[in-house]
Amino acid sequence: MSSKEYESYYVPAQSHWPIIGAVALFLIAIGAGKYVSVLKTGEASWGGYVLLAGIAMVIYMVWGWFSNVINESMSGKYSHQMDNSFQQGMSWFIFSEVMFFAAFFGALFYARMFSVPWLGGESNNAMTWEVLWPEFQATWPLLKTPDGTTTTQMGWYGLPLINTILLLTSSVTAHFAHVALEQNKRSQLKMWMWATVILGVVFLYLQVMEYQHAYSDDMKLYLDSGIYGNTFFMLTGFHGMHVTLGTIMLIVMMVRIYKGHFTPENHFAFKAASWYWHFVDVVWVFLFVFVYVI
Repeated sequence: MSSKEYESYYVPAQSHWPIIGAVALFLIAIGAGKYVSVLKTGEASWGGYVLLAGIAMVIYMVWGWFSNVINESMSGKYSHQMDNSFQQGMSWFIFSEVMFFAAFFGALFYARMFSVPWLGGESNNAMTWEVLWPEFQATWPLLKTPDGTTTTQMGWYGLPLINTILLLTSSVTAHFAHVALEQNKRSQLKMWMWATVILGVVFLYLQVMEYQHAYSDDMKLYLDSGIYGNTFFMLTGFHGMHVTLGTIMLIVMMVRIYKGHFTPENHFAFKAASWYWHFVDVVWVFLFVFVYVI
């Protein structure tokens, strides 16, 4: 049997990048927890410094690790079997992200459909919550917290609707960029990639404006504003983090495009970034409906 029937499968040497990534994620978790805990009070905290250190380590890890992968790919060490492994890895990664958001949507569903009615006394085995919280009203969203603070619900119109249009449009431009790459139309590819990146950056800017509006004296919608504030900021915040990651991925792909790294036959890195961007767009559609509209 000829050896040409087999393809070589590149196995890299041991790497220190996973260890650096694990330490960075640990620092981010500890720093973010401490920082958020004192965010409303405005007290000085070491959490912000730890959070920044963790983010810096993540950037360093991603830069170094991805540089190694790009150099290995450009030097011809990867085969078709290696591409299949990358595709499977990216597919499982996106699946894990789907489960991540499914957990938060599940928590939102449970709070709205089960917890709030039970606390209102709808169940035969439940005691009306008025015994402990006289002003409780079993209607969603819970805009009044036990400490007496009244918040305002974030409407679906305005910035949320504009951001929805921006993300849906960016998904279309990302698809056009992919088609242009497959057809080897480099000028159109660059144009559509610029449009996609700009739309992603504008989305993030408008989300920051939305958070500033939420924390204003008019709305008083904070992270600790009861279950409504928790679910709102956790879902939109984590989605914003994913959009940030997706935008960075698209920027890296655009830099590589200008360096002429991709061909119509070999462009899995671009395809993976496109998959991820479409994923965050779909998640936002569900988020917009269940968090803002319903």
